[in-house]
Amino acid sequence: MDLFVFGMGYSAGVMAQRLRQQGWRVDGTGRGGTIAFDDTAAVHAALARAGHVLSSVPPGRDGADPVLAHYGAALCSPWIGYLSSTGVYGDCGGAWVDETAPTGLGRRTARSDADLAWQALGARVFRLPGIYGPGRSAFDRLRDGTARRLIAPGQVFSRVHVDDIATGVIAGLAGPPGVYNIADDEPCDANAVIEEAARLLGLAPPPLIPLDAADLSPMARAFYAENRRVANGKARRVLGWRPRFPTYREGLRDLNATTSPASDSAAPATLSADQR
Repeated sequence: MDLFVFGMGYSAGVMAQRLRQQGWRVDGTGRGGTIAFDDTAAVHAALARAGHVLSSVPPGRDGADPVLAHYGAALCSPWIGYLSSTGVYGDCGGAWVDETAPTGLGRRTARSDADLAWQALGARVFRLPGIYGPGRSAFDRLRDGTARRLIAPGQVFSRVHVDDIATGVIAGLAGPPGVYNIADDEPCDANAVIEEAARLLGLAPPPLIPLDAADLSPMARAFYAENRRVANGKARRVLGWRPRFPTYREGLRDLNATTSPASDSAAPATLSADQR
């Protein structure tokens, strides 16, 4: 019951809090951790005592996985996990994809390489779509005026609530090595999420803007260039995982009931799996 986390960010922090409530010891690097990534002695000591190791660190700008580059030789814990991205599937034309789909064909080749490298270590690899939760949702974009509805016919996205990531990884603690998609049950148009959040807040949704007319960053434009529906059946079958928020509607209703308007509105409204 000792877990070490490389990259204690938003998602891993929620998972760590749940495990600590169950009596686990959780240490880690990153903004929510207590050990500096480059403190080699402290990291090696933590790895030596940890029965479980999880990385949520994406590849660096050079394309290399920093955890594997610096500490790969020390990863000998009985349980190893890695938070990956469904971006490894690339553009699928809106089709459903499961864990058997080809990877490495999209824009995230470095992420695909890291995904494969962690699999080679016998890790449980959790592939995540867009992440939302307290302080990082459509509500925050509506409140700070950055929400937009873009005209992109046929475009769908998968997403997952941060609490469901935590329960998915925790379910994976007793599961076999392999790849698992952790996503909700209903991929949909991003506009539907904005419209539902506006309805719950009693606000008019923002106007529709043609995609070509929107001033999108290169990252956002690349995001809209990919279209897929992510299937979660394997995590359900093998891990016994069930999302508490099977669609964005349940997730938004819960956030609206439990999150005050003073939540972290400066945070990104929906995280990609590389912004965990």
